[in-house]
Amino acid sequence: MHPAPHFRRGPLPATAAGVALLAALNSMTSAQERTNDKTFELKISHWVPPSHPLQKALEDWGASVEKDSNGTIKYKVYPAQQLGKAFDHYDMARDGIADLTYINPGYQPGRFPVIAAGELPFLIANAKGGSQALDVWYRKYADREMKDVKFCLAFVHDPGSFHSKTKKIMVPDDIKGMKIRPAHATMATFMTQLGGTNVQSSAPEVRDILERGVADAVTFPWGSIVLFGIDKVTKYHMEVPLYVTTFVLVFNKTIYDQMSASQKKVIDGHCTNDWALKVAAPWADFEHDGIAKLMAEAGHEVYTISDEQTALWHKAGELLAKSWADGARRAGIDPDVAMKELKAQLAKLKAAAAVGLVAWSPL
Repeated sequence: MHPAPHFRRGPLPATAAGVALLAALNSMTSAQERTNDKTFELKISHWVPPSHPLQKALEDWGASVEKDSNGTIKYKVYPAQQLGKAFDHYDMARDGIADLTYINPGYQPGRFPVIAAGELPFLIANAKGGSQALDVWYRKYADREMKDVKFCLAFVHDPGSFHSKTKKIMVPDDIKGMKIRPAHATMATFMTQLGGTNVQSSAPEVRDILERGVADAVTFPWGSIVLFGIDKVTKYHMEVPLYVTTFVLVFNKTIYDQMSASQKKVIDGHCTNDWALKVAAPWADFEHDGIAKLMAEAGHEVYTISDEQTALWHKAGELLAKSWADGARRAGIDPDVAMKELKAQLAKLKAAAAVGLVAWSPL
């Protein structure tokens, strides 16, 4: 009688052939998943001219997304308000008019009070470290403040200042009686506190309102003065890192939710702190180079102010900082904690304003 066969229990030992087969099957499955992914063509909208550095930055973002998604997420960039006005870009992303939009939160006073911290004067010294610091800091608050959309990334431009048609602006008292186009809601509040009148307009409209005498001066970054032709209607430029403007890229939630897990991973991989710097860096250099351009133009006066005059601006900013803190508190945010966190990130990334320029506490 033959002995009963003995059956081995447990898994069979892995062989090279088995491992190879498993890898091939996994590869086929991944390929099949990619093949089954729905194709999307993202509408990426902004409101500056196609010659602006942001255009190429967004094209680079879209091209990288397309590559990493194996061509299943395509894109087209719509510049210069083609899909809607600058003021409307947040709602355009919310409503699906565009899929990724570039917004200036400060264009809508009171709507986004927390991120307005980045707009306070003499706080952020440069755009590269400043963008990464703001982006890291704001991620904690974005879901609460911008809950209608998917937050992608935040950044700032290089510090801007006053550019005037009629006179040098040297001290806060010079603002009294002037008509100023502010960069954002925080600057608008500042101008009102100093006795000026705000003239609201988007960036593409600034040259026109200055030319027609609707405004006397503007707060604006330097390179964009030339880009938007504002150098044709201004003469005096205060060389002080007065303020920055915060910007955010936001994504339509419905489109994101329709994507496969692998496609969402690609989008998430392009909504990072590294990409905040990639988007901001070319623009940062462009704006900073504008100082030399205006110095070289005939008929323009680029001037500095004294330490005593700078101290007056710092003193004037105390009330503005209190206004921000009040707005943050109404939004349910502890302003002391939030500002401490932002300052820590700015210091870490070497983007905090020089000690000599910060004569007032933001809170």
